[in-house]
Amino acid sequence: MILVGHARGGAKDLAAHLMKDENEQVVVHDLRGFASETLEGAFRESEAVSRGTRCKQHLFSLSLNPPPGAKVGAAAFEDAADRAEARLGLTGQPRALVFHDKRGADGAVRRHAHAVWCRIDADAMRARALPYHKRRLQDVARDLYHDHGWIMPPGLARKGARDPRNFTLAEWQQAKRAKQDPKALKDIFRDCWAVSDSKAALGHALAEHGYVLARGDRRGFVAVDHRGEVYALARWADVRTRALRERLGEPDALPGVAEAHAQAAKAVTDRLEALKAEQARRARETLKRLEAEKAKARAHQKDQARRLAAAQAERERREADERAAKLRTGLLGVLDRLTGRRKRLEAENALSVARAQERDRRERAAAAAEQAHTRAAIGRKAEQARQHHPGTHPGYPYPHAPTCTAGCGARRPPRSLQGQTQGDSRTPKTPHPDPRRTGAGAVSGLGEEIAEAKLSVLR
Repeated sequence: MILVGHARGGAKDLAAHLMKDENEQVVVHDLRGFASETLEGAFRESEAVSRGTRCKQHLFSLSLNPPPGAKVGAAAFEDAADRAEARLGLTGQPRALVFHDKRGADGAVRRHAHAVWCRIDADAMRARALPYHKRRLQDVARDLYHDHGWIMPPGLARKGARDPRNFTLAEWQQAKRAKQDPKALKDIFRDCWAVSDSKAALGHALAEHGYVLARGDRRGFVAVDHRGEVYALARWADVRTRALRERLGEPDALPGVAEAHAQAAKAVTDRLEALKAEQARRARETLKRLEAEKAKARAHQKDQARRLAAAQAERERREADERAAKLRTGLLGVLDRLTGRRKRLEAENALSVARAQERDRRERAAAAAEQAHTRAAIGRKAEQARQHHPGTHPGYPYPHAPTCTAGCGARRPPRSLQGQTQGDSRTPKTPHPDPRRTGAGAVSGLGEEIAEAKLSVLR
């Protein structure tokens, strides 16, 4: 039974819509909790109560549409309305239930129903909240299809369970970490049964979730997954064996358990190979992008070092001129030497030079530390990408071998391979780069580059 509901106002318009004579027959089946005996009067009561609140959509209208060809009596409509009422949190609220007999395009007369609740709680004088009402109504609709044995529309079946063959890379990695939920598994089989009206339809519905419909060794119809697990449909779908045979016929033409397992495993294996190829492609693209980012950062850092060296050299020239201007020449300079002023100024200038050199050193160290941090961040990203694809690892084919003891991060081959010979020459040892340029020595190494650039500017 399809349930569609929404909150609304307009008491008079809704009453007029429900009482339209375009239907073959209109029956006001129940008016519960209203003082009025007419539909319009009941809805106007709700509107009057809502004026004591700020709620504009004081009514909740729900249409109840059974599947074509289903014979649904008044008791079934009442049960569906009661379930929706409890699920939506409208228990005890005034309710109107109206039946419509309407002739369809095929000429057949079908009955559907409309239930309307007053949302205003008269005791608390506030509207009942309706969070996630569409999702809750879908849950009630699924239960109604299961309980009445109706064929469920495909759009109403749960979409949460995915076919492992159609997983994305992220979904497959997540599925490996997750465990199967028995309740969710039972819901899958119940939904597949509900949307199927034949053996072929059931096989297709199960295949969408990664199962193969098969002939069991002891039970007639079973489903098999890629791990070889066998699920008896009568138990997992809550269906009697007799009902299975009436809808599906005999299972003789279906594959056996072993053949079905091979089919499911092959489908998943093919998808895994495709995922592995996609993983490798993404790793290569990431490494290529990181190499470009690394080259760009290196060029930017060199330019930054040149600009810092030029700025420090210009400032040093300016400060040297200022210090030289303090020392007077001529007769005044002779007087300064006699009075001791010249010696005092020279001491001040020397102290100023030392402070300026320390300031420049700190600036170079800060710039070098920032650049080292940037390079390290890029290196971590590259290492993560290589872990996803071992063939791109710098230590491949020994990605888990110990690193170089000098701190350069290079991978060494296992000891069993270090002494192997090829021709007359032994395997050369992994060369160690200058520790001043890597690891903890990166700051001082960059500082030397800046100092050299600064000297070239001063010259």
